[in-house]
Amino acid sequence: MSSGTILAIIIIYFGILILISNLVSKKDSSNDAFFKANKNSKWYLVAFGMIGTALSGVTFISVPGQVGDPNIQFKYFQFVLGNALGFLLIGKVLLPLYYRMNLTSIYSYIEQRLGIVSYKTAAFIFLISRTIGSAARLYLVVLVLQRYVFDAFEVPFWVTVLISLGLIFAYTYRGGLKTIIITDSLQTFFLVSSVIFTIIFICSSLNFSFGEAFEAVKESNYSKVFFYEDWLKSNHFIKQILGGMFVTIAMVGLDQDLMQKNLSCKNIGEAQKNMFTFTGIFVIINIFFLSVGALLYLYAEKNGIAIPMVNDVKRTDLLFPEIAFNHLTIVPAVIFLLGLTAATFATTDSALTALTTSFCVDFLRMDKEENKNKTNQVKTRHLVHIGFSLLMFFVILLINYFNDASVVSLIFKIAALTYGPLLGLYAFGLFVKTKTVNEYLVPVVCLLAPTLTFLISVYSKELFGNYEFAEELIIVNGLITFIGLLIISKPATSQTKF
Repeated sequence: MSSGTILAIIIIYFGILILISNLVSKKDSSNDAFFKANKNSKWYLVAFGMIGTALSGVTFISVPGQVGDPNIQFKYFQFVLGNALGFLLIGKVLLPLYYRMNLTSIYSYIEQRLGIVSYKTAAFIFLISRTIGSAARLYLVVLVLQRYVFDAFEVPFWVTVLISLGLIFAYTYRGGLKTIIITDSLQTFFLVSSVIFTIIFICSSLNFSFGEAFEAVKESNYSKVFFYEDWLKSNHFIKQILGGMFVTIAMVGLDQDLMQKNLSCKNIGEAQKNMFTFTGIFVIINIFFLSVGALLYLYAEKNGIAIPMVNDVKRTDLLFPEIAFNHLTIVPAVIFLLGLTAATFATTDSALTALTTSFCVDFLRMDKEENKNKTNQVKTRHLVHIGFSLLMFFVILLINYFNDASVVSLIFKIAALTYGPLLGLYAFGLFVKTKTVNEYLVPVVCLLAPTLTFLISVYSKELFGNYEFAEELIIVNGLITFIGLLIISKPATSQTKF
């Protein structure tokens, strides 16, 4: 498929999203619509749209690409099972708390429980982590678009990034969450369709029926799911389950981005239906992604396709786009492009909206009654939205400056590490009811905890006899934060009911 064709499809795609945005926000572009979608979202739209937000373009290209590693294969599914447990706990524990307190920003709970400084610390952690994580996710997919589309037109990388963020801004700045509930549902449709049709096209190319494809994947060297052999290794089943569960609790249940959609439902009952439905779809879709990975490697083996190289390093996350754009016919290539675009921008548009919401509510206090009727509040929100778009732009350029896959991995690790303090803060607030904290020391604890955790992960083999941390590292991070909060705690003046 030519670069011109790909560009034309992208233009049409975003034209549709911008049209939807104008229709949705035409009657109401208020802050209440932007922050909470007027508390009138349909739970089934939220559940379906959250799939695109939760998966991201990195999942779309990296998860299938990793399947070829003998130490990984279908290991990711262990993590997904842990995710599912985490989603169920969020639906049963955190969502009822948020609805009972009628929150716009979930970090308002920390304000009522541990004070204003702790509250600002939690919100700031989210802003930093989500900005870094979202920028890294968008970078990896913009890299694909640059390689397969914009290099042909000699467009500089920074212009590609600016265009991408500009398009996202264009359809989110007015309607915010109210718009995203609709656009993310559409993008999830493209994402799910892309995965299913990719399986169909590859099966057809390999002359497999679905039954034969299942058997081929099962008998291949790519389909091992459970790793029990060596508990010191990062791929061990228990580590993946625990890591998946706590990563989900921290990076979904304590993340304004994913929770903002849930809080836009009419009531707790619909929010829980959304969460439980989403969990089932999430597990099934990830099975499809892993299956695509195995089929891609079988296809590559049969047709002598090498893994693409970047700076003399094999990049498995480019195998999917390489096969889709250069080895399949135009129809599967178009479907892949729509899926990749949908996965990427469903994540980034949601993140920008959540970042804007958190800053406006947590720092500018726009949700307070005394501020709601002030003039220029919507204009201020627009400026904040522009500010976070530009911040993400510069972070992506910084990542690209290093142009190293290991740097990207490090950035993801740093973003994940910052959620550990949120886990510790909420655990303290929920389970230590008779104590509060010296809140001026809370930022110190929340800075030291991820620093110590990072050092532990770097030297884990020396400290713990060749033990390799995986995603369960977030538990260590949260535990260090929790212990730090206990050290700086003091008796509460009255026992909290939260």
